[in-house]
Amino acid sequence: MSETQYGRGDEPPSSPFLNDHRLKIIGITASVLFTLAVVGFLGVILYTQVNPSRFVNIIHPQFIDAFLVVLRIVAISSVLSVIGGVLVGLGRISETLPTRGIAKGYIEFFRGTPLLFQLIVIYSGIPAFWPPGQFPIANFSVPAAIIGLTLNHSAYIGEAIRGGVEAVPDGQMEAARSLGMSYAQAMREVVLPQAWRNALAAIGNDQVILVKDTSLLSVLAVPEIISTVQNINSATFDIWTPILWAAILYLAITVPLGKFVRYLEARADPTGGPR
Repeated sequence: MSETQYGRGDEPPSSPFLNDHRLKIIGITASVLFTLAVVGFLGVILYTQVNPSRFVNIIHPQFIDAFLVVLRIVAISSVLSVIGGVLVGLGRISETLPTRGIAKGYIEFFRGTPLLFQLIVIYSGIPAFWPPGQFPIANFSVPAAIIGLTLNHSAYIGEAIRGGVEAVPDGQMEAARSLGMSYAQAMREVVLPQAWRNALAAIGNDQVILVKDTSLLSVLAVPEIISTVQNINSATFDIWTPILWAAILYLAITVPLGKFVRYLEARADPTGGPR
């Protein structure tokens, strides 16, 4: 188009074909087609690949035991990683240079190396400090899993806490100090509650990732869900029946966890509404 038809600062009118109404229809149509494709695929799998009698028989004791192991590891690691993450996050914003350096080094190491590598180092490396056969923990696989998941996810939560603290306006701390609060008191009573609200979504997402990270624990001989799938597949040459149970059990943890995080976000929202 020439400049005589549209001014220098003007843009030509958008195509009438891609107006908001038609874009909405295209989006809805694509969503429906994708949903139908997924449902159809699952229907084919259920009808042709899943053994109904085996589906019922393998839930107990194999998958129930694996589910309880994962649930216990997730519960302990989640609590410890949040506590550790708060400490690491406070270290990152500390006014003391060595503390900041240690916290930054911790985060760089645990975010910069694979979780699988960390699990192997903990599981194989810690017992190496004892003479052969004298390590005090007979079955170290589950404790090693909890230690590895806690250390790894504390680094990510620490960064989320740091970001949440830095998102709090500087005036909040200054106002608290002007009221006679110490630095620690102002941080505890004024800054951290707001930082927690700012970081809650990131922390919640990290906890969901922690649940999925338990699929790596088979390398430590932890009898978790994925190792159960592999054992049943090896014994029966049936892969889809145990895979279906694995999906159900993971969703049984992640879906309620996601809803709980959204509930906490809504409670923490100063407007009182859901985000």
